[in-house]
Amino acid sequence: MRGIRNTPIQEQAIPIVLEKRDLLGCAQTGTGKTAAFAIPMLQLLGQETQQKTPGNIRALVLTPTRELAIQIEESFRAYGRFVPLKHLVIFGGVSQVPQTDALRRGVDILIATPGRLLDLMEQRLISLHNIKIFVLDEADRMLDMGFVHDVKRIIAKLPAKRQTLFFSATMPPEIQQLSKSILTNPAKVEVTPVSSTADTIQQSLYYVEKKDKKALLIDLLKKQSVRSALVFTRTKHAADRVSKDLNNAGISAEAIHGNKSQNARQRALSNFKTNRTRVLVATDIAARGIDIEELSHVINFELPNIPETYVHRIGRTGRAGANGIAFSFCDAEEIDFLKDIHKLIGKPIPVTEHQRQMTNISSRSSVARPSQNNFNRSRRPQQGPSRSIPGRANHQPTWRQN
Repeated sequence: MRGIRNTPIQEQAIPIVLEKRDLLGCAQTGTGKTAAFAIPMLQLLGQETQQKTPGNIRALVLTPTRELAIQIEESFRAYGRFVPLKHLVIFGGVSQVPQTDALRRGVDILIATPGRLLDLMEQRLISLHNIKIFVLDEADRMLDMGFVHDVKRIIAKLPAKRQTLFFSATMPPEIQQLSKSILTNPAKVEVTPVSSTADTIQQSLYYVEKKDKKALLIDLLKKQSVRSALVFTRTKHAADRVSKDLNNAGISAEAIHGNKSQNARQRALSNFKTNRTRVLVATDIAARGIDIEELSHVINFELPNIPETYVHRIGRTGRAGANGIAFSFCDAEEIDFLKDIHKLIGKPIPVTEHQRQMTNISSRSSVARPSQNNFNRSRRPQQGPSRSIPGRANHQPTWRQN
């Protein structure tokens, strides 16, 4: 945790966990959720005086992505530095040998992704019979990624008598049903609903034609005020393309997505965390669990087609009370996505008139000035008058000459 002040979810959840009660936590990313379960777990397990035997795993944290699993393990390492407990993270995409060697030496707390955990369970290398505390983290993302069946298979191997901590940023019907099936008289903690964005994040919207997004992104990143930026695309191909374009423009960038090897993903993340790379271009699934200290900017190169994802994305900056800035690009094809986002967060994203001299643009790229008429016509050319753009008066051009 930063400083000595707990976040709201930590203040509410930690006492409940210490009482050994089941917990249903609804909290978006960036609220300090990991510490809310890691700190009391370390205290409870550290207080036990029973004799531990090698392989006697007493706590399991199940999480959907490799990046998030690694991040959680780092948190346990930091918070439990002076606690005599062993913890291990396991995930797929790498050799299982180092992981199985560590398991044989004995592990108290296991952080795992579903696929690798099931694989090692089927090889009879992991037993969950002694689990006392089970944490299901990012349950809604488990559903999005198609892991719910695997999660149910794992839960079936857990002891009936255990403490369960269930966390999800959203609560769709399937997740509500899952929570009811595995929790016993849980205490509920709901902090910062997913429909809200942190007041510490300064949001700005840029209306821009699709073909002009690259030039706009490069221009913004050329400014010294953008110390570090996490740039979001909807597809893996777009992430690779944007990363290549930025490097060609002299801006250090790397892409991170599901098609990258685990080593490549970890290298890119490490380079970004240590400021060797200034820009990380990511898809939503790959970015889940990325926690960068003092990330200055999040940029939505492409708007997400799920409005809740917008809140998750920009929540990567402005974390735990820090200030952050979020830029979002919107082309004509993304207007409906933008309307859904405005409806969810209950307010329009402030529009920014990005002004620069067109001679400077043309000297750096072949991108032409956006056409107001083309932008308006490109959405629904056969359906009567062009409709207005939400939250934007008079359809002013995105870029104009000084």
